[in-house]
This record gives sequence, structure tokens and C-alpha cells, in this order.
Amino acid sequence: MSPVFPMLTVLTMFYYICLRRRARTATRGEMMNSHRTIESNSRTSPLNAEVVQYAKEVVDFSSHYGSENSMSYTMWNLAGVPNVFPSSGDFTQTAVFRTYGTWWDQCPSASLPFKRTPPNFQSQDYVELTFEQQVYPTAVHVLETYHPGAVIRILACSANPYSPNPPTEVRWEILWSERPTKLNASQARQFKPCIKQINFPTNLIRLEVNSSLLDYYTELDAVVLHGVKDKPVLSLKTSLIDMNDIDDDAYEEKDGCGMDNLNKKFSSAVLREGPNNGYFDKLPYELIQLILNHLTLPDLCRLAQTCKLLSQHCCDPLQYIHLNLQPYWAKLDDTSLEFLQSRCTLVQWLNLSWTGNRGFISVAGFSRFLKVCGSELVRLELSCSHFLNETCLEVISEMCPNLQALNLSSCDKLPPQAFNHIAKLCSLKRLVLYRTKVEQTALLSILNFCSELQHLSLGSCVMIEDYDVIASMIGAKCKKLRTLDLWRCKNITENGIAELASGCPLLEELDLGWCPTLQSSTGCFTRLARQLPHLQKLFLTANRSVCDTDIEELACNCTRLQQLDILGTRMVSPASLRKLLESCKDLSLLDVSFCSQIDNRAVLELNASFPKVFIKKSFTQ
Repeated sequence: MSPVFPMLTVLTMFYYICLRRRARTATRGEMMNSHRTIESNSRTSPLNAEVVQYAKEVVDFSSHYGSENSMSYTMWNLAGVPNVFPSSGDFTQTAVFRTYGTWWDQCPSASLPFKRTPPNFQSQDYVELTFEQQVYPTAVHVLETYHPGAVIRILACSANPYSPNPPTEVRWEILWSERPTKLNASQARQFKPCIKQINFPTNLIRLEVNSSLLDYYTELDAVVLHGVKDKPVLSLKTSLIDMNDIDDDAYEEKDGCGMDNLNKKFSSAVLREGPNNGYFDKLPYELIQLILNHLTLPDLCRLAQTCKLLSQHCCDPLQYIHLNLQPYWAKLDDTSLEFLQSRCTLVQWLNLSWTGNRGFISVAGFSRFLKVCGSELVRLELSCSHFLNETCLEVISEMCPNLQALNLSSCDKLPPQAFNHIAKLCSLKRLVLYRTKVEQTALLSILNFCSELQHLSLGSCVMIEDYDVIASMIGAKCKKLRTLDLWRCKNITENGIAELASGCPLLEELDLGWCPTLQSSTGCFTRLARQLPHLQKLFLTANRSVCDTDIEELACNCTRLQQLDILGTRMVSPASLRKLLESCKDLSLLDVSFCSQIDNRAVLELNASFPKVFIKKSFTQ
């Protein structure tokens, strides 16, 4: 028999094992339910009474629908006792994340996803809450008041945020996780998942959410932590555990992420001596590289310890062209970056979002990594990376000359002066500054020198004094701009809109939601419709002055429109919406919530005539 056949057999078996691992991890949440139930069935003595407490404080979050200077729809509403529950509906006193559904992944500003993201990591947003007392958790209840079902993971941290002494070790443990599921009901519910018992007390809980399957924004009212002061004793009723469920895959995440012992795996220099490398020696180098592209980063670490040949492949910098470290935020630290350093000399896409907080990554560790691995970087994601300071941005500007995309979303601890360094990145095409403290002077400098910008997000940037000045600079310098997010900019007027419309004719996406100083009577929306024919997404959320004339102008001039949000307007009739729907054949999202002239009957009639369009009509009870 030709040696080719056993060689391909070994290759096929290896590939099958990788696929089988993925199939098993996809249902890990279901597999764990049985023994998580057992683990939570603990016995407590009469003296070890259960403590029930609401969240004391919201200490961190990735996004929210509300303003930085208000309480409406903000994450801060999760602190304290319920404001709304058990009522159902859309209420300003609840916590709401910025996005929902798949609409944000379908608009022009959407970024391409990273390859090699573990299938069990599907979190899109998070919020971290502290409680008064440290307890061993016995239950976590989430009070959801509108479109429930977004919470997919609950974690507990060993660090006490109120302790005067910094902890020697910070551990995150997953209490409960599940894949995103769609609920048909939008009514309020008290979500009570069966959580896993942990061996340390906690007063820091993290909720991670995925809203991609929801028909509208999820709204959370409060979080209740149940627990005991003393470590509970496990019940002896363990006979119900299915032994088939107890395998390495089921417990891969027991320490908070799938990268446990990452440093040990990367640094393992002594390989087991085997007779040879099997038939892999006969395979083309490129073919083995292609096969290994299907492995996650932890699997690459494991495979590198099998033989010298596969170790060479697993350490090849070509395997790390796109490196997504966000799924491993709970374990990634300076040591991890140090061991990755030699393998990432060719990295082009790097995702460090959510990583490094609470001292996991230092400024020095981040700087050392970029000095070795930054020269080829094209895309750098740093959303919610609170270890960043001015030195870090200076290093980015010096070590990443080819950078085209920089995401600093919700890096709200960065000092204003740090943003001046971004102006040195003259090749930038995408810049996300949502919820940052960037000031007007720094932003004007960035716009002046980064004329290649195509995507710019300035949502909820409260330190900018005059958005008309910013809009004028954008119109003058950023002629290639395709998408612009001005969500909740507090003072842009028709003058700024005129500069944008005349200077950025390629705009495909414009978010002017919650911009209170814009008035339809000035003709600003008519100007937008006439001068921006390529618009695919337009958000005019909560602008009560939008009228039939504006909608008819959009119908005549913006026939490529796919998403339109006119929530809250009082001046739009069903007749003008029908004209819009007839003209814009690609329209897929139309939000007419709280539009006083659009009642439920009108929505039903429009839905019947245009079944492909998702027409949203929200309500409050």
C-alpha cells in the first residue's frame, strides 16, 4: 500500500478530532447543567444564614444606551433595589446596552470578525457590579423588564474592590454560561440560572450579554446576589451526575477561560521524545499550516507539546497574523504577552479588548509587546482596556506606523492629553472613540492629520465643546469618510450638518441619535437627504421635529437606505412611511417607537404590505 494512504488517514483523524472538540464545546452549557445543579445543591447550617443583597455599585461596563450625564437608560440603574420590576415595557429607569439584533453587524461601519475565535465565546457586552458583603454565591437573580434573554454568562471575581490592600491574586470563575437563545416573550421575568459553587467568597459579579437574537433592546432593572458567609459543604447526593459528562472538555473553562496554564503551555521547551513525526514529515508545510488554522489558541498551545515538527508549526508567526485575545481576558497578563511575543512578529490584526484590567497587564508589559510586534499591525482593538494610559498611546503611535484601525471604545480612564498621540497615525482609516474623554483640541489635530479616515465614531464624547467646529473640520479634511457616529453629541446644529453634507458626499452611515439641537425646520434633514444619496443607515433617534417632508426627501433621494430610526417623532404619518418603503427597496429596519401618529394598526398594515422590513413599535405600560 502506498504510504500516502496512511498519511492521509492520520491527517483525517487529526482534523476529525479538532472538529469533534468544537462540536462538544458548542453544547458545553447543556452538558454542564446536570452537575451544576448538583454543585449548587449545598447544605448550610442554621448559623450560616443566607445573605440576600442588591448591587451596591456599577464599576465597569462596555456600553450603554444612555448619556454620560444622565441616569436614563444607563448601566448605573442596575445599582440598588428595582425601579420597575415586575412591570414590563420600555422604561428610562432601567439599564440598556447600546445595540441589539444583527443590525449593527450589517451596516457599513461593521468590522470584519476575527478568525479563530472560540465558538463558546459569544459575549458582546458586559457590566460589572459590586455588592456590600463578600459571600459564597448560592444564586444570582437578574430582573429583566423588557426583551429578556440577553445574559449568556455570569462570572464571579475573587478580588474585593473595597479592600484597602490589593489582592495577591485575582481569579475569575464562571458561575453559569449558555449559548444565546431566542425568547419569544418580551415581558418581564426574574432570571434565576442554576449557578456553580465556587471555593472563594465574592462581592464582584460580572454579567456578559449577547443581544444578537433579540428583536429590541434588552432592559435590566436589578441584580440580586444570594450567598452565605461560610463556605458551604457539598451535598453527598452526587449519584445523578452523568459520568459521560465528566471529561476534559466539560471542565476546560473551570478557571474562568479556555486558556488556563497558557504560559506553561507556551513556555514548555521539553518535548516528549517519540520515534518520529509520523507521516507529517511528508506533508507540504503549507498544508499543515492550513490545517492548524482551524485550531483555537489554547489548542495550538497543546499541540505544540506533541512533537518538534508540530511545535515548529504552532510557533510559526504565520499562525498569528490575526490574533484575538479578547476571549481570554480573564487570564491574559504580562507573562502571556511575553511568551506570545516571539510568535507575533507578523501580527496584523490584534484584539486586546477587555483585557489587562485590575493589574493583569502593565504599561511596561504592553509597551514591550508592541515594540516587538507592532511594526506590521494594521488593526488594533482595545475596547475597555483600562490599563491604557498616555504612555501606551505614545508607544502605539511610534511602534505601529502602518495602523489603519484603532478602537478605544469605552476607554474612559484615558486622560484627555493622551489622544494627541493619535494624530501621528496618518494612515488611520477607522477610529472609534465612543465614551472616551477626547477633547476638542486633540480631535481637531487628529482630523487634520488623519485625512484617510473612512469610519469615525464620536458617540457620547462629552468633553467636546463645539461639535459644529468638529463637523466643519470633518467636512474639510475627511473627504473619504463613509460612516460617522455622532450619537448623543450635545450641540451640533444645522451649520455643522451643512458642512458634513457638502464635504463628505460618500457618507453611507450617519448616526445623529439624541442630538437635541437639530431642528427639522432649519432644513438640515432635507439637506442631508439631497446631498448624501449613498446613505444606507440614518439614525435620527429621539428627534421630535422629524416630519413628513424629511421622510419624503429620503424616499426621493436615498433609495439605498437600509436602516432608519426615527424613534420619538410626533410629525411623521403612515402615508409618508409608505412612500419611503415603496422607494427604498433594501430597507430592512424601521424604528417608529413612540411615534405618536404611528399606531399599532398602522404598523400592522405596513408590515402586511412590506413583510421583509422589520418595523419596530415599542411601548411603555
